[in-house]
Amino acid sequence: MVERDDSDTQPVGRRFRQWTPPDLPWLRRRIVPPPDVTAEEIASRDIAEQEIFEEVIEEVQLRRVADWEFRFRAWRLAGLGLLLVLVLVVTMSRLLVGGPPSVAQLREQAGVDSWTTLNVGVKDDQHGVAYYDPLKKTWTGFDIDIAYMIAEDLGFRRDDVRFYGLESEDRARMQATDAKGERVPVQLVIASYSVTDKRKAEGVHFSAPYLHTEQSVITLTDHAPVSALEDLKGQQVCTLSTSTSQSALTLAEAKVSRKNRVRDCFAELDKGTVDAISTDAAILAGWKDRFPEKYTHWDLGLENVERWGVNVGDNPALETLVNLTLYRSYADPADDRWERAYQENLQSEIDDKKPVPIAEGMQPRVERPDVRHLPWEDPLG
Repeated sequence: MVERDDSDTQPVGRRFRQWTPPDLPWLRRRIVPPPDVTAEEIASRDIAEQEIFEEVIEEVQLRRVADWEFRFRAWRLAGLGLLLVLVLVVTMSRLLVGGPPSVAQLREQAGVDSWTTLNVGVKDDQHGVAYYDPLKKTWTGFDIDIAYMIAEDLGFRRDDVRFYGLESEDRARMQATDAKGERVPVQLVIASYSVTDKRKAEGVHFSAPYLHTEQSVITLTDHAPVSALEDLKGQQVCTLSTSTSQSALTLAEAKVSRKNRVRDCFAELDKGTVDAISTDAAILAGWKDRFPEKYTHWDLGLENVERWGVNVGDNPALETLVNLTLYRSYADPADDRWERAYQENLQSEIDDKKPVPIAEGMQPRVERPDVRHLPWEDPLG
């Protein structure tokens, strides 16, 4: 037998991939085939080694992909956690340090907690809106119910609310007159007071609107039909002082007279001194409902909307608190105080025989006031 020099022996088989996993060094070793092994056996063994090698490489690669995905998810979760922590820190710092005031701070700024009573200036001669019955000594009407709604959220009982009748000219200066004839300052004016740019420019601070109505006309039943203000051209028409209705009557060339109280206009109409009265439909509808056989209420179909608001005076914190109440009654489905006030005072005045628009049956939209509250607190409550 001829001896073989193992140093001259070269491995038989294919050249595999250049990349070798660092954790599999045993795959790099090749066994020198014995001299009696055939080429077919060597090829078969190489194929088997190739398959094993590829399976191992695939296993390693899958493990690396899985490890990468695990690390990616871990980092992503850690990033989300860090983001949540940052959001929480910013939110809590804004709630506890900066940002808008809380309800408690607004009450302190407005001075509400120092008031033993809530003085509200209202009209006292507008049936269905704000009327004082001297015999029963009771206040009724839509504006009265709105005042009670606001007072409730401010923490006042009904017995703590004091209503004072005021004239139209006193709505801006927030001065009423008591039973003794003495001047009384009020904290709120809820008196069929229309929000206009002119009034705001003059310094009146309004809340968000709480009712939308329109201008209309009322006459005695024997008056000729009125379908437009132009039908009153040359006639004597009474309206309220500082009323937004006056400018439209002037453009229609009516002869306008002004009174501080609507009852004074009706006194003139009953005497025949004036031919008609023109002001907001919600005001006139109450008189028509009270005396249905005496007056006729006419719809003018005007596009201008009268938006009633609350005069809060120079008290921004009180304005926000009032708007918060209006927002709650608008946005909270469980809060039906505004709807009940409308149905009991205005909806009930609609004449079935000759329906005339009185006011919109839905509360005007109110934007949410910027008031601070904790995440778990109910902003409507």
